Amino acid sequence: MLVMDTWQYFVHRYMHQNKFLYRHVHSQHHKLVVPYAIGALYNHPLEGLLLDTVGGAISFLVSGMTARTAVIFFCFAVIKTVDDHCGLWLPGNIFHLLFQNNTAYHDIHHQRQGLKYNYSQPFFPIWDKLLGTHMPYKLVRRPQGGFEARLTKD
Repeated sequence: MLVMDTWQYFVHRYMHQNKFLYRHVHSQHHKLVVPYAIGALYNHPLEGLLLDTVGGAISFLVSGMTARTAVIFFCFAVIKTVDDHCGLWLPGNIFHLLFQNNTAYHDIHHQRQGLKYNYSQPFFPIWDKLLGTHMPYKLVRRPQGGFEARLTKD
């Protein structure tokens, strides 16, 4: 998990900082201002190759996991990523209970004010916290029902 998180954080952050890569590659994913589940995988093919395929291969090779373990791990990572983009804070969602990097955390990243924050994915926000790109948020109950993730700093 740490290997994948490290790869994803630095490549994802670089795609935001490099104007060419952001404009021509990563901005496709950010056309989704309000994330939804399938949008997790809505990205440019080069981004999919760099983040997911290369990141997965490095994670597999560095960790020494077996092929069976790799299948289980990568299926879990995809399910977690889809959940992070679903835009719903569901009661009892195991991912929300076990991980600080969850739907609300990633919703902040997709908001205009959060584009330069909360790069960490798919498991832990450790790199955001260590490198100053963590954007705290609070969940606010909406009058129409449900919750909204709101920034707690400008």
